[in-house]
Amino acid sequence: MSGPRDRARRHTRYFLNWARAAAPVHLGADIDMTRVEDHRAAERAAGRRYSVVSYLLFAAGRIVARHPEARATARGVLWPRTAPLPDVAAKLALDRTTASGERVVLTAVLPRMDVASLSEIQDVVDLCRESDPHDLPGAAAVRLLNQLPPPVGQLAFRLGVRTPGARGRRLGTFAVSSLGHRAVDVFHSYGGTAVTFCAGRVTDRAVVRDGRITAAPVMRLGLTFDHRVLDGAAAADVLDGVVKRLEGWHGDLSGTRGEPRDGAGVRPARAGDRPGRTLG
Repeated sequence: MSGPRDRARRHTRYFLNWARAAAPVHLGADIDMTRVEDHRAAERAAGRRYSVVSYLLFAAGRIVARHPEARATARGVLWPRTAPLPDVAAKLALDRTTASGERVVLTAVLPRMDVASLSEIQDVVDLCRESDPHDLPGAAAVRLLNQLPPPVGQLAFRLGVRTPGARGRRLGTFAVSSLGHRAVDVFHSYGGTAVTFCAGRVTDRAVVRDGRITAAPVMRLGLTFDHRVLDGAAAADVLDGVVKRLEGWHGDLSGTRGEPRDGAGVRPARAGDRPGRTLG
């Protein structure tokens, strides 16, 4: 006999059973968040709050849009292949508590991450975090899955993500998860997409600038990629691009709010770059 907590987490178990077919590989990088934190502080003074997750969604959306292999999905067993996903949508993992008191992980798919402004992204993130869990996009489907008998629910989940289009709508193009509100420096998870970004906390660490050791706010970002879909070098380019986007943040200088200037994240990192190094 299953209890309320077990029932509330059935959708997570269905996902995990389905995800066993993936071949996850993990990468990681330290990001100097000085410019992001400066921008956050200036916006707070102006009365606007931005979360670190919103900057990550903004940067990752732009970089994933430049790498078609990072927005594809694996298909087939006897005839393995990859299928492209045309849209750039993020699956955001949320730590929520249901009305009956069960703490569960819910997800929301955020569309247009390749073109949405930082303010638009923050508005959607706030809505997802503050709204009733029953009102989240896709919440009705999750409730149905949790109410079905487990064998039926598992089958319904697999049918619901069978085609590339359905998978993109329900799981997004890339996934983002954050444990930065805890004393977690780094972690890795697999979100069911070609690439999953995992953000730890932002904390002061020793970095080298102009040959001197100083303190800077650093975030350790993990990237999990599905080796069935892309290889390590391509995944490293994606992670490298996100690092450069965030380290090269220039706020509103380009004319589009929150958009980094100078093509940050387009070129690979130079050999020898370290957290805290000033970018061009």
